[in-house]
Amino acid sequence: MNVNVELMQRLLLKLSPILIACSFLAIGIGCGKKEEAKPPPPPPEVFVMKVEPRNTPVTFEYVAQTQSSQQVEIRARVNGFLDRRVYTEGSIVKAGDVLFLMDKKPFQAQVDDATAALARQNAALETARANLARVKPLVAQNALSQKSLDDSTGVYESYAAAVEQAKAQLTQAQLNLSYCTITSPVTGITSAARVQDGAYVNVQNSQLTSVAVLSPIWVNFSISENEIQRYRDEIARKKIIPPKGDNYEVEVILVDGSVFPYKGRITFTAPLYNPQTGTFLIRVTLNNPNGTLRPNQYVKARLHGALRPNAILVPQRAVQQGGKGHFVWVVGKDGKAESRPVIVGDWSGDNWFINEGLQAGEQVVVDGGLGLSPGVVVAAKPLAAEKAAASGGGEVVIEKPSKKSN
Repeated sequence: MNVNVELMQRLLLKLSPILIACSFLAIGIGCGKKEEAKPPPPPPEVFVMKVEPRNTPVTFEYVAQTQSSQQVEIRARVNGFLDRRVYTEGSIVKAGDVLFLMDKKPFQAQVDDATAALARQNAALETARANLARVKPLVAQNALSQKSLDDSTGVYESYAAAVEQAKAQLTQAQLNLSYCTITSPVTGITSAARVQDGAYVNVQNSQLTSVAVLSPIWVNFSISENEIQRYRDEIARKKIIPPKGDNYEVEVILVDGSVFPYKGRITFTAPLYNPQTGTFLIRVTLNNPNGTLRPNQYVKARLHGALRPNAILVPQRAVQQGGKGHFVWVVGKDGKAESRPVIVGDWSGDNWFINEGLQAGEQVVVDGGLGLSPGVVVAAKPLAAEKAAASGGGEVVIEKPSKKSN
């Protein structure tokens, strides 16, 4: 009996680790059966906008450069010494303001000499007139020959012509004297003086400065041949309706992004393309009464007046770029996301014109589209709800498409 008990004890000691492991395994299996299955993740939340075609004003924007509508070279009309510069370089002058003064003394002497010559010829003319008056009655009485009358008449007419010549010389001398006071023929901004005080001015250095008219001012920009052809094609396909008579209103955007307060109109289009650049020059004229715009300044010219009928606009952030081009995510009636290829047009502020790919009433994903895959069920919310949440639940203002076009 004792032997059997000892054998049983030894057998239990050997089996105890196995029994303990089995008990833990049984406990684990039992616990696993009690665990509940995890619920599936909620569908991704996206914010959508409804496609609503509408007539949308469209603008065209180009890099432009200003130009003075009249650039006048101020030149000396007579040779002589430059007395002094009167104007302040770089200042704005009015028409008739004095810019330079030349030494008048030699020209005043010429006027005095021409005046004396005229007086001398007038005196000779009076003598010839008196002589002719005495000869005429004597010839009529046959007291003098006809030759005497002819001679007296010739002398009188000769002195009369000499008087006219003296008058012309006096006028020329007076003009030369007046040219010593050099004035601006236009109102505009002056450039630096090219000749210093005291210098001798002749034909070689006759240009003294220049004056650029600031108002009106020209704004020039160029359009490429491809752009013009595309514009014509869109008009032919009724994608764009131009203003009546192509009478675009043009506003100027300054370098800081501000809008110049005065608007202009297109006043000139080049008759030919530029053979070097293949572009077409267009000129805009606008008022610049305060001289804000200066010649050779780079600005942007924005053309208003065209209309894009039944246009579809979506925010730029809704359009993604893939290997096959641009696409957007569309939420179908079954709530599933669908990748839709689109053909994009021009920009309009923060929006993009969609030429092909979308239809009225469809829901386009604007925010939350990153990471979507086709066929995924999404929780679509209106874009206005996102704006309301961002503004703390206040009034939602849906901004109209900007008229800016890049």
